Amino acid sequence: MQKLRFFSMGSGSSGNCYYIGTGEYGFLIDAGVGVRTVKRELKEHGLSFENIWGIFITHDHTDHIKSVGVLGEKYHIPVYATAEMHAGINRNYRVTEKLVSSSKFFKKGEHLTIRDFSIQSFPVSHDATDCVGYSFIYGEQRFVIATDLGFIGKEAADHIVKANYLVIEANYDENMLVKGPYPYPLKQRVRSHTGHLSNEHTAKFLADNWHDKLTHVFLCHLSQENNTPELAYDTVIEALQEKGVEPKLLIPLERILPSPLYIFDPKELE
Repeated sequence: MQKLRFFSMGSGSSGNCYYIGTGEYGFLIDAGVGVRTVKRELKEHGLSFENIWGIFITHDHTDHIKSVGVLGEKYHIPVYATAEMHAGINRNYRVTEKLVSSSKFFKKGEHLTIRDFSIQSFPVSHDATDCVGYSFIYGEQRFVIATDLGFIGKEAADHIVKANYLVIEANYDENMLVKGPYPYPLKQRVRSHTGHLSNEHTAKFLADNWHDKLTHVFLCHLSQENNTPELAYDTVIEALQEKGVEPKLLIPLERILPSPLYIFDPKELE
């Protein structure tokens, strides 16, 4: 089997899109960046739209679905989402190309098998039409993404704690949010159980649930107004170090710039 690969094309309110797969084929998670950006970044890694076997949507907010209509209908990439998410996508006025022929439906918790991958969704708590995270299982390796969630519920936790490679939200610093420019109702929305995870929430969860086979952690969806990569990293690393944990790799993903390519070696899990 080829080695598992991951890179981000954008992570934040300006647009979210990630690649998970091999050097031969793979999947997009969300499509909230421009089509040209997706095409350019795939080409950078020797891939094209023909190598993408599906787009898995986490929820129907614009920063996660802006380009999904064009990618699905024009480039014939299957778009996987729940029925509720599909309805929300097609209601979103920012999605100018509505999904018809490219729509693929699943129920939360259902296992899908696509070539060498087993993919399972799990519910997360956010104020969209419907919201999920994903586990991508490739041989003995498990890649998990959990973004845009107000708290980590039991089902989400069950998936996150099994991850070898984890993309998890660290949206805001609590002090920055309280003192920042957002109006009070928006601050309350961000902090609610259907809002976003703070650096502090993510740090505590990781520190309390760390295991030796979790080798890579990527902090995603950092707020431009209420967070910095340095704050997110420092908050998480300090919580881990207090428990005597030194992660192999802890990376805050850039909001707009693409990330490097990360290639995961299964031998590190032995």
